[in-house]
Amino acid sequence: MKKSIFTIAAFIALSFSGSTQDKYFDFNNDRTDYRERLMFGPKIGLNLSNVYDSKGEQFNADPKIGLAIGGFVAIPLGKYIGIQPELLISQKGFKAKGILLLSSYQLKRTTTYIDVPILFAFKPSEFITLFAGPQYSYLIKQKDVYATGTTTIQQQTAFENDNLRKSTLCVILGADMTLKRTVLGARAGWDIQNNNGNGTSSIPRYKNAWYQLTIGYRF
Repeated sequence: MKKSIFTIAAFIALSFSGSTQDKYFDFNNDRTDYRERLMFGPKIGLNLSNVYDSKGEQFNADPKIGLAIGGFVAIPLGKYIGIQPELLISQKGFKAKGILLLSSYQLKRTTTYIDVPILFAFKPSEFITLFAGPQYSYLIKQKDVYATGTTTIQQQTAFENDNLRKSTLCVILGADMTLKRTVLGARAGWDIQNNNGNGTSSIPRYKNAWYQLTIGYRF
């Protein structure tokens, strides 16, 4: 009798020990469900950006491609919800044709931002996470290439940190697909403030809009 009780107790203890190790330590190489673990890692990808709510003299914009690189931290608030802050260096912008003062022009604008999204995460499965939330963007550099029928002018501007009017609030929607530790991400973002703050040209006036695809690795 005593031997049977001891055997049952030992089995329960070993089972509890194994489940505890699996929860807090990754000894199982086949593990895929990390929804309750604090995770972080780098990510890199591309933006396809354009503008909306644009206003100018016959201003028509086309999309352009830019780089996005940075990192993320996935903070669980349970198995199905969490918060994911990210920090990215993100290139946006547009290509445009228009008429200004009766002269036609072409403009290629590349804007480089520090993007800080704070995203609410909904995790319906171990492979899919859905995101929504605000983003703070700070413009650190802008490169403009103007072309007319006779001349091409290139101008590059770096913005100092004390110019707070380069700050923009945005809205982000997206999803991640996770394959063990590899994360494939898709995002769509829209500025909710336009570009014509202090020190910024109001022609053209616009708000950024972009689609983003990234690949990341989580630790």
